[in-house]
Amino acid sequence: MARAFVSSPLLKGSAGMFCPQAALSPRRPKGLHHFTGSCISKSQKKINHLERTAKVFRHEVVSSAKVCGIIDESETVRRLRLLVTDKSFTFKAGQWVDFFIPGVPVVGGFSICSSPSLLKQESALELAVKYTNHPPSLWVHTKCALGSEVALRVGGEFFFDPQPSDSSVNLVLIAGGVGINPLNSILLHVADLYRHRENKGSGYEMGRVRLLYSARNTNELLFKRNILNLTNAFPGKIMCSFYVTQQTAEISEELLPYVTEGKIPDEDIEKHISKNTLYFLCGPPPMIERFSRHLEACRVPKECICFEKWW
Repeated sequence: MARAFVSSPLLKGSAGMFCPQAALSPRRPKGLHHFTGSCISKSQKKINHLERTAKVFRHEVVSSAKVCGIIDESETVRRLRLLVTDKSFTFKAGQWVDFFIPGVPVVGGFSICSSPSLLKQESALELAVKYTNHPPSLWVHTKCALGSEVALRVGGEFFFDPQPSDSSVNLVLIAGGVGINPLNSILLHVADLYRHRENKGSGYEMGRVRLLYSARNTNELLFKRNILNLTNAFPGKIMCSFYVTQQTAEISEELLPYVTEGKIPDEDIEKHISKNTLYFLCGPPPMIERFSRHLEACRVPKECICFEKWW
């Protein structure tokens, strides 16, 4: 993964949108120094996850966790629910975890796909892991079982965590493939912000959210039904568009109104360029580089473009 840009002037709370880039140096968990780490996707580059993210903020807390749920999200992606034991363990929507597996001498790095509220309410978080030959991913798909124990440490400077006094902003979320994971966490957190505002009449005033999500086919559109449920629960506030690049089967009636065949076109992004808007991008590096350059060419301020690259 690569880091996001810098803190946005649109959000000026003490926590802000991102952790200060140089505020804290990364810390390794005590007793786990023998793990060597690895990159977090298909890349065959020798730079591993811990090396690639060495200068990225990490929490001090390393918590043990137990697998309490396993679901095949698609033919290639497995979703885990993990029960976290340390009560001081926290994360912000969009962050990732270092994933330590006993007996596996490689550290994984996976973005959290669940909302922070799930951790607060049930002491749980979720990860959706794509099948690759990378040892942590391979373990998730071939050896992980209910009751398996791992250790987790939160890191990352790509997150959305507005404070009640911050100015209202709109979000445009642009995802490619498993890059939906941190953006799904942000989307769920936004829904929590809407609910809190509706129920309590106070808290952060969230603007509108538009998700543009591309995958090879509709089977690989992760969390699609939950995303559609959110659009129905918050009409006019949460909106989504799906794009499929290699669809061969007929698209279901349920999805048809939301799906376009082909890549995300520049024009669809241009429709949602406006003031007081933050753009969160996560996916393959070429896609992120293309869209971030295009947004800059459309005079979107750099500090409003936030990205995470999956290597």
